Amino acid sequence: MSDDPASEPGGDGPGAPTDSTVEPADSSAASGSTAEMERLLAEFDALAETVDSPAERERVRAARRAAVVAAREAGVFGRVIRGFDRADLAEAFLGAVLFGVPMFVEGGTNEVGHHLAAHPLSLVGTVAGAVALVIGILYVADIQDVRIHEPLFGVVPRRLVGVLGVSAVTAVVVMTAWGRVDWATPVLAVADVTVAFVPMSVGAALGDILPGS
Repeated sequence: MSDDPASEPGGDGPGAPTDSTVEPADSSAASGSTAEMERLLAEFDALAETVDSPAERERVRAARRAAVVAAREAGVFGRVIRGFDRADLAEAFLGAVLFGVPMFVEGGTNEVGHHLAAHPLSLVGTVAGAVALVIGILYVADIQDVRIHEPLFGVVPRRLVGVLGVSAVTAVVVMTAWGRVDWATPVLAVADVTVAFVPMSVGAALGDILPGS
């Protein structure tokens, strides 16, 4: 029998697990989560720079703070997400409502809506920007490992349709029920709903993927 401690099962030789072999893995996981959070916050900061009014910037900052609070939950990041079921839809709905309530009650929503209604290209660009932002959160920013599972028509991700759909429907229903839009002027109503839809879609995307499922 060898007297070399490295050959013993409980020895402290090169083959035995030590604290130094565990810490780098833990540190790597922690640094990965930190990097993801910093990337998300950087996106919020960039979004804040694109809006014109102080009220809109404050809404973006509020959304940023909400994301920070959500990220404090243990085990938020680093999950693999597949499929899109009723639980995911409920999470997206809650995220949309959380980010949408300030838009429903603030007069600035209608002010921006009037501007967009008078500038159709800005209206279309706003919708396209919201869709691009959601795609970035879900599939580009690597906040979670989101897998595309059984896409619609073999191309369109179900999660993307669900997140955008629940945000749009919730915006239309709530703003109509609360008297924030007048469908007698449909272009203006669509513009007002679009203004609320933008942050709601961000909230829906984060609400869906941050818990992981």
